[in-house]
Amino acid sequence: MPPGVAHLHEPPHPPTNAGWTIVGIPRAAARAGVDVIHAPAYTAPPWAGVPVVLTVHDVSYELHPEWYPYRRDWLRRRFYRSGARAAARILTVSEFSAGEIARAYRIPRERITVTPLGVTPAFVPPGTEKPRELPAGVAPPFVLHVGDLHERRNLGVALDAVLEARRHGAASLSLVLAGIDRGVVNGLCASAARAGAADALVPLGPVPEHALHALYSGATALVYPSRYEGFGLPIVEAMASATPVIGSNAASIPEVLGDAGILLDPDDVSGWATAILSVLRDVPLRERLRSAGKARAATFTWARTARATMDVYRRAAGRPGQA
Repeated sequence: MPPGVAHLHEPPHPPTNAGWTIVGIPRAAARAGVDVIHAPAYTAPPWAGVPVVLTVHDVSYELHPEWYPYRRDWLRRRFYRSGARAAARILTVSEFSAGEIARAYRIPRERITVTPLGVTPAFVPPGTEKPRELPAGVAPPFVLHVGDLHERRNLGVALDAVLEARRHGAASLSLVLAGIDRGVVNGLCASAARAGAADALVPLGPVPEHALHALYSGATALVYPSRYEGFGLPIVEAMASATPVIGSNAASIPEVLGDAGILLDPDDVSGWATAILSVLRDVPLRERLRSAGKARAATFTWARTARATMDVYRRAAGRPGQA
């Protein structure tokens, strides 16, 4: 165990996530004598005896419940809301999400601190990198999407753009999906089959990290037509991997991508097709995007995230000036 880190056995609590959050965490905090609790993923004790810092990446489930057709989603949303309102401080990953959280939960903006995510050095290709072996079934040229496959990720537009690009000369182009299917893959496969281009879609499911590195390195571009993102970590991973990024001009994506990629209306299929073809055929454009992306990705570091997080801990504990 690293120096300065202590372990505490889990105290008795009801054997559910709610039981751990409501009973187990406050008991553990009292036993350990901590100054602050950090709840890193949406749920936090509504009362704890010490200040709680809560991380909320986005509130898509609150503002767009139609994307989450779970039978008890209302209960989850209520639990999330109560934890957020009770927290002393909230951490989130973008200015966009900070505004959404304040609006959704009616929380003063000054209680919310933005701590953008970072990218691990493993995504930064070495200067003399050898080509990495792509997963079975994947062959260039292809555009890539990384992340769970939700309705809000708007992947029908990405597929339609690939199909249009194929009709305009990129006959072997495909869309590769790396991520857990949340209920959209069957419909996408059916759309590709109806277009007579079943090979235009390559759903891989979740992939190991070494395969993900190969996919980023081999892709013509990352395509990210999402309608709602709190941050969009694959954008930063792609930029760090020197992969051009084409993203939607919605939610946090312009904030994360900046001017290092191509931003488009999420519903403009022809615009997406044109952008994909441009990156595929225009070598100077592709190299400009690769260079700009690497420079921007270098500003997203976990060290910066850690420093900002520690500062919030100190403020929550009433020690803002402590080194």
